[in-house]
Amino acid sequence: MNTTERPAGVQRVTDALAALGHPHAPVMLSDAARTAQQAADALGVALGQIAKSIIFRRKTDDVAVLVITSGDLRVDEKKVQAIVCAEGGKLGRADADFVKDKTGFSIGGVSPLAHATPPVTLIDDQLFRFDVIWAAAGHPHGVFRLTPHDLQHLTGAPVHDVTVPATP
Repeated sequence: MNTTERPAGVQRVTDALAALGHPHAPVMLSDAARTAQQAADALGVALGQIAKSIIFRRKTDDVAVLVITSGDLRVDEKKVQAIVCAEGGKLGRADADFVKDKTGFSIGGVSPLAHATPPVTLIDDQLFRFDVIWAAAGHPHGVFRLTPHDLQHLTGAPVHDVTVPATP
């Protein structure tokens, strides 16, 4: 697939990565990778190496909150709320329309960068377990390779413990 055939979201991510000097352009998978497991299977990597983008809605001001977490873990909404909401503020789930409106991407293809409206972004500290991770590139078939340090550099986002503790 050449650049002119890429979906608009993937082209936006490609342009943003190039502008930031990232060496790995998005690649298009033959099958959709709407879930972290589908992406891991398609790429032949561990589930935790998929940097999944979870969007929440900060209720006080209707701002999108993006949590980029390891594909094998679940986000602890209370931890995120404590970080991004003022005292008494609440975090809510974001529906598909909210995600599309705020990010410019559909669920299953939300990239960590090149959003329509910049979100409040947090990076899961557990991504740093891996040398190489993969993130969505603006479309369910698009992904790009990076390191957790690249992710922090590209987004400028802080790193926090935002996941539910693993059960023994």
